[in-house]
Amino acid sequence: MISGLQPGTLIPTERSLAEEHRTSRTTVRQAISELVAEGKLGRIQGHGTFVAPPKMTHVRQLTSFSDDAKSQGLRPDSRVVALDVIPADKDAADSLGLRPGDPVTRLERIRLIEGEPLAHEVAFLPGPLPELGGHLARTGSLYAVLAGVYGRQLAEVEDTVETALAGPVEVRLLGIEMGAPLMVVHRMARDSSGSPVEWTRSTFRGDRFRFVSRVKKGF
Repeated sequence: MISGLQPGTLIPTERSLAEEHRTSRTTVRQAISELVAEGKLGRIQGHGTFVAPPKMTHVRQLTSFSDDAKSQGLRPDSRVVALDVIPADKDAADSLGLRPGDPVTRLERIRLIEGEPLAHEVAFLPGPLPELGGHLARTGSLYAVLAGVYGRQLAEVEDTVETALAGPVEVRLLGIEMGAPLMVVHRMARDSSGSPVEWTRSTFRGDRFRFVSRVKKGF
């Protein structure tokens, strides 16, 4: 039924679906929950269940979140949650080739597509980056700012992908249900000399995100 409906269309109530298909409301409720987890349906408390828009296909290579979204005709945006220069803990120091206690810039953002929260991102960058917040507000792309303002050009990245379930933090920041599926991407980015430029953990909504990686090989 939903395959022929436009995104945003409300579906019938559980009661009417159960009556139409001569099954229990428990069965209908379970089927709807599975479709929500798959990203085919969405729910808004107090408003009902609706047909979800297609998942965003995100190609994470040397491009930024903003560039990937724009290439698909989507409108990206970001909301900065925190931006600080802090002493590197052991994990950040080991990942960025620093000593514990060395200064690192910690950037925490909510990434949005068409105004809808899609991902929670925490990036660690070596050293202080003066006026980073202002530059990000003007361009929206961290990679463009790193290259154009600070001379830090990415040459290679390594992404590690795993799955997780939403906890209280994701429920609050991404507006999803407790236990909803998540895709977690850990990224290590380096410049042409092999020096670390970025170490980031991005938590994407599993119902709105599809990961695609393309590799070209010469023969």
